[in-house]
Amino acid sequence: MPKQSEEMLMDLWMSLLLVWITCVPCVSMTPIIGQSKSTQTGGSTAVASGLGEGQRLLSRAKRGWVWNQMFVLEEFSGPDPILVGRLHTDLDVGSKNIKYVLAGEGAGTIFAINELTGDIHAMKRLDREEKAEYTLTAQVVNADTDEPLEPPSEFIIKVQDINDNPPQFIEGPYRASVPEMSPVGTPVTRVTATDADDPVYGNSAKLVYSILEGQPYFSVDPNSATIKIALHGMDREMREEYLVVIQAKDMGGHMGGLSGTTTVTITLTDINDNPPKFSKSLYEFIIPEDLPTGKMGGKVKANDRDIGENAKSTYSVIEGNDQGVFEIVTDPQTQEGLLRLKKPLDYESKRAYTLKVEATNVRFEPSSGGPFKDTATVKIVVEDADEPPVFSKPMYSLEVNENAPINTVIGTVNARDPDSTGSSVRYFIDRHTDLERQFNINVDDGKITLAKPLDRETDMWHNITVTATEVRNHSQISRAIVAIRVMDINDNAPEFATEYEAFLCENGKPGQVIQTVSAVDKDDPIQGHYFDYRLVPEMLNNPNFTIKNNQDNSISVLAKHDTFRRQKQEMYFLPIIVTDNGNPPMSSTNTLTIRVCGCSKDGIVQSCNVEAYVLPIGLSMGALIAILACIILLLVIVVLFVTLRRHKNEPLIIKDDEDVRENIIRYDDEGGGEEDTEAFDIATLQNPDGINGYLPRKDIKPDLQFMPRAAIYGLHYNDECMYDLKNTKRQPSIGFKVNLLSFDMYSGGHIYKLSKAQKGLLYTTLCIYTLLCY
Repeated sequence: MPKQSEEMLMDLWMSLLLVWITCVPCVSMTPIIGQSKSTQTGGSTAVASGLGEGQRLLSRAKRGWVWNQMFVLEEFSGPDPILVGRLHTDLDVGSKNIKYVLAGEGAGTIFAINELTGDIHAMKRLDREEKAEYTLTAQVVNADTDEPLEPPSEFIIKVQDINDNPPQFIEGPYRASVPEMSPVGTPVTRVTATDADDPVYGNSAKLVYSILEGQPYFSVDPNSATIKIALHGMDREMREEYLVVIQAKDMGGHMGGLSGTTTVTITLTDINDNPPKFSKSLYEFIIPEDLPTGKMGGKVKANDRDIGENAKSTYSVIEGNDQGVFEIVTDPQTQEGLLRLKKPLDYESKRAYTLKVEATNVRFEPSSGGPFKDTATVKIVVEDADEPPVFSKPMYSLEVNENAPINTVIGTVNARDPDSTGSSVRYFIDRHTDLERQFNINVDDGKITLAKPLDRETDMWHNITVTATEVRNHSQISRAIVAIRVMDINDNAPEFATEYEAFLCENGKPGQVIQTVSAVDKDDPIQGHYFDYRLVPEMLNNPNFTIKNNQDNSISVLAKHDTFRRQKQEMYFLPIIVTDNGNPPMSSTNTLTIRVCGCSKDGIVQSCNVEAYVLPIGLSMGALIAILACIILLLVIVVLFVTLRRHKNEPLIIKDDEDVRENIIRYDDEGGGEEDTEAFDIATLQNPDGINGYLPRKDIKPDLQFMPRAAIYGLHYNDECMYDLKNTKRQPSIGFKVNLLSFDMYSGGHIYKLSKAQKGLLYTTLCIYTLLCY
């Protein structure tokens, strides 16, 4: 009842406030009597409305407007335009012809002025939220001529606010979260509403917040709009999400105020407040004994009402796994505990296991009283299975000498049947690993013997695979690797590391190192190699070379003197015996080839070929070859001449088929003119047979009868040197001449006819000889 009386009183005050807001602007617009702000300009006088008769008019120096700041209510929607205010000037005394003019924002559209009275009316419905004030200009002009009587004056019309806009939640609807089990008063989130009304004028924009839905779980602060936890022990596992409705009301929350609402979805976030819990307290599994290690034998699951990281658990075996046969890991996808085999099971040794496993939360929160854990019992029964034979070792390493005889026992492998029945085992060699069949194995006792001779230098290791098979069940097979190392014996003699060929300079000094020699041995003794070098007994006292041990399994070959000459002996062979330190020692004889060469002053080898020893000083090899060629050509000419002397003399008459006119050769000598008419007999040329078979020329000496001075084939050097070999200046006389027209030879008054082959040989010889001579 008191609350209802309070609301009625509040409504009454609100009604009086609205009446006051509506009436005061109208009163404030009326002119004020005797207001001191009125001024007179240009003979104008200020007149207050309601001036009594007999009162004296006050003179003003300047013109002045009489009004206050104008106000108009927004959203006014009466049948007639609302009066905003009235303008009045000192010039308006009723006798002058004046009118009022209004200009500025909204003049003529929103606001209209009575030209005669100066009343201003609002013609349209105004909204303060769209525009809060308008600036206008008023001026008095002559009603007839529109000439301004006074300068324009500016004034403002303000739109007065009313509560016409409800509060709005611009950012709504909201979502928020808060950890579960939060204490009362824990802030969750804050909402904000806005009101478009004027926050300065009245309570139109004063907001008060309240909660409409969401109690008793949450509350809201009426001023700050902060939502808080209102109920203790809110559990996410019981309810995760809540819908809260918040209201904002203006006018300070009083009756008649406008309101707006929004929704806030609040989610309780998870904390680790629940322990994991196994779905069963006892798990039973049957696992075959031949299950491979690393494979899963069973699953356990501990459920957790929490979510996310808070629901993750780790599993461990805390009892019954003293031998470490089992392990348990967490499946990251399903959060199950996977029980895996860590060591092989043996039905014959142990047939059952009882384990105790524990599930523990990964995350730990001290405030929640953790860590949380749970335990369960796991019973495992081992199931018997037919297992393959088991070798005593997974890998065997054996040794054998490379000179071991056939059928030598290298070693033994052993396998047994782990089943309780104890079946017999047979052994075999996998021939894919022993393609050359170098080894055999006894099928009953597993003894490995040698089948073929071994050579360590060919293969040092032999890796074979041995299989063991049950006699009762041939499908049960197991394998083991046998690595056989071939032990070295001294069965290879050392030899030179490469085929050495040494070079010795003729100008070398005694004691000079000719070659450094080293040896290699295919054997590999444990104590390492040591080689002994010595000359063969026949070469111990040789006067040319000796050897020196370098103490690093190599020797240096030295020269004993400096009188080595290629002309005397170009190549030497030095046999050297190399012996190793094996048992028994092995040796071999290797020959070092030493070539005598010509070297520069710096000892650089230049030539190792044999050259003539008696060459003249300063005569080069090219000159020697030229001289030898000349001698050979002269010998060829002499032999050809002697051969021709054996032929029968033939008449010096040219045969019919060899017409001299066909042998005309162009030469450059100038003729004798008329004085040379007897040089040739034309009749003789026309009649080759002639009177006596031959008509000699009258103007040529007998010695040059067949030697015209013309140059033959461009070889124009010296007539006597080239053509008349008898009179040459550079070579001794050989007693014959050559007819260059027919290439016939002339000697002792006889002409020797040559065949075409002989002529070609003679011409070639003469050309080469001429080139060599000049």
